[in-house]
Amino acid sequence: MDNKNAVRPFGFRDKLGYLMGDFGNDFTFILSSSFLMKFYTDVMGVPGGIVGTIMMLARIVDAFTDVTMGRICDRSKMTPVGKFKPWIRRMCAPAAIASFLIYQSGLAHLSLPVKVVYLFVTYILWGSIFYTSINIPYGSMASAISADPGDRQSLSSFRTMGGTLAGVVIGAGVPMLAYDKIDGNSVLNGGRFTVIAGVFSALAVVCYLLCYHLTTERVKPEVDLTQQKQDSVFVMLKKSFTNRALISIIAASVVMLLAQLTMQGMANYVYPNFYNNTTAQSVSTFLMMGGMILAAAFAKPLASRFGKAEIGAIANAAAAAVCAVLFVIRPENVWVYVGFQTICWIGLGMFSMVCWALITDVIDATELQNGVREDGSIYALYSFARKLGQAASSGLTGGLLTLIGYTQATAFDAEVVNGVFNISCIVPAIGFGLLAAILWFWYPLRKKTVDANVMALKAKHGE
Repeated sequence: MDNKNAVRPFGFRDKLGYLMGDFGNDFTFILSSSFLMKFYTDVMGVPGGIVGTIMMLARIVDAFTDVTMGRICDRSKMTPVGKFKPWIRRMCAPAAIASFLIYQSGLAHLSLPVKVVYLFVTYILWGSIFYTSINIPYGSMASAISADPGDRQSLSSFRTMGGTLAGVVIGAGVPMLAYDKIDGNSVLNGGRFTVIAGVFSALAVVCYLLCYHLTTERVKPEVDLTQQKQDSVFVMLKKSFTNRALISIIAASVVMLLAQLTMQGMANYVYPNFYNNTTAQSVSTFLMMGGMILAAAFAKPLASRFGKAEIGAIANAAAAAVCAVLFVIRPENVWVYVGFQTICWIGLGMFSMVCWALITDVIDATELQNGVREDGSIYALYSFARKLGQAASSGLTGGLLTLIGYTQATAFDAEVVNGVFNISCIVPAIGFGLLAAILWFWYPLRKKTVDANVMALKAKHGE
């Protein structure tokens, strides 16, 4: 338990703990965004369009659960360890168990309607209820760990690295362990995948508990929101629509995830179906991590000099151009495709390293605008936007797979696999391009503004 009279200074322990939090998050989130569609189309026999529709419908539920959880966080009583950390310990096991329940290959023999209902129920339990109840407090906690912009940028980078590590474990491990060669084709083994999902759920719990024990909340709210009358949810949402910084970063997050998750999800079709090479998929995941590490090395110094939004816009404009070139040249050699994908990950990595610090900048700007600091509520809206991006990617990917005629029976037809390649290039190119445009032309918190806001808050808080 933390000693309130002698709070440990911010340091590497907090960064490592925060990294572990997203490591835990993404053991279930990346598994869902990368492999749920593949598992249900290839193992459970559910059409991609239905899977994508369910994932989009779940986001309607999130519109209520995310905002509600944000309000609960803001109104939670301060405990000796803070107001956000207790939720991580409470909800880590339910979130992990719910994720595991989604991937039950033993139910593949059931009728299609039963499988659809099962997917809908388990996906809602995981994503809209239990994952939300741990992810909203975790994300909100960043602004409570430190008020210093440099510390928050470090937390953003370490959080991204946590997600990247989970992405490497999942992206490299699953293709190596979960596929069988049948008649020369790479086919997903449903039973083995279920076991893998269980292992990832257990690892998620371990990571969440490490996050809880390693981090320290230091920034206390000036006003106890359990005693202060808050705006109604309707009034809060109305104010949000006039908050240019919040709305633009929400839009940026939607298109970023549209690009990122489509690229990740389609890798499960491009490598085994178009290139028939799951080894290259595993290697590409390790190279992705290398690209993210390179981005992490340069993100903080570049952001300090030029601004977070500025470097994000330029990097993603370059990533969009790379995807467009990849679509045009259509390499027959899988390793050329891997090389282009790695360059895209470097561009995306620049934004990923700063995106969590951007939302703390928005929280600061909103406090100056409205006079009240509501970390949980703002982060909840941001989290909901990220889920919209996830839904848009899943819905679009599922719909496009259905449109090109992808089924268990046609998974290796020439016309279908060419359509798979097209989706893997065109959707990310559009997403990266829109992200760059939003950051450059719409998002208002450039470096000078952010620095001025930090000074104004220090004066307000008497620091």
